[in-house]
Amino acid sequence: MMVKSLNFCYVGLLWFINSVTGLSEEMQELANMLHTTCVEETGAIEDDILNARKGIFADKEEFKCYIKCLMAQMACIDDDGIIDVEATIAVLPEEYRDKAAPIVKKCGTKSGKTPCENAWLTHQCYYKEAPDDYFLI
Repeated sequence: MMVKSLNFCYVGLLWFINSVTGLSEEMQELANMLHTTCVEETGAIEDDILNARKGIFADKEEFKCYIKCLMAQMACIDDDGIIDVEATIAVLPEEYRDKAAPIVKKCGTKSGKTPCENAWLTHQCYYKEAPDDYFLI
């Protein structure tokens, strides 16, 4: 079960990528499933999701909760909006782990007013720390 959760976490973190070379068909299907589930659950709009890949994080509750939903579906965040840093690092591809792990650790969990805002603020931190490599986190 832990391996499945880690795979979900990895897939969800990859959702913000414009195009990932080498993403297996199975992983792409999982990413699409998570995306669809979280869009339906939160009402987030595609433009806001696509803009996040460029560092534009919509200040909308639906989008904030979309990010939390992805992370929750992947077992990378708890109900209170606390990021599981070690699980997040563990699911990163080994070739990127050395570069991304310090960013994940540095960002930890950014605290907002709600669990959704925690996820949103934390992802903004990832982007701020490594805009060119945001897709890795």
